[in-house]
Amino acid sequence: MPTTSGTRAPVIGVLALQGDVREHLAALAATGAEARTVRRPEELGSVAGLVIPGGESTTMSKLAALFGLLEPLRARVRDGLPVYGTCAGMIMLADKILDPRSGQETIGGIDMIVRRNAFGRQNESFEAAVAVAGVDGGPVEGVFIRAPWVESVGAEVEVLAEHGGHVVAVRQGNALATSFHPELTGDHRLHRLFGEMVRDSG
Repeated sequence: MPTTSGTRAPVIGVLALQGDVREHLAALAATGAEARTVRRPEELGSVAGLVIPGGESTTMSKLAALFGLLEPLRARVRDGLPVYGTCAGMIMLADKILDPRSGQETIGGIDMIVRRNAFGRQNESFEAAVAVAGVDGGPVEGVFIRAPWVESVGAEVEVLAEHGGHVVAVRQGNALATSFHPELTGDHRLHRLFGEMVRDSG
């Protein structure tokens, strides 16, 4: 297993089946992490943490099943692999989707129910300042693109942020999720927070 001890850079993967993979790789590298793509089960075994990017959650789940990654992902998340999902990644980490597409599956790991495309269609995308608990230095700029929101959470889930009365950032143990895309803004504080989670888990 990859080590995260001492001052060594944590090895963090980005699930590279679909979505904004390059932006996450760049954001992780900017925080000092060793970032690499994950497309196969054997690559999943080489990382100490994993980012699930934004994109199209239905396509992502089908590709994960096709590449033989869905069950290995579920197993590693159950075993405590630190994982961070943005937008579609949040949907992938939900234990339940309120309005799933036919055949859509999730990895799970966060006891929450999410609503897909809750903030509207592509042409209703927007940016907003979001105060996130545990992130110092003021609000982060959130980019919301066909973004989900969290309808409800279980008792063990910590709500980190809300926007417009809706939950948009959560954490449960080693799993972190945001409705929005911090990787598109140049503000790397959430990626740095995730890197700290990976180091702490090591």
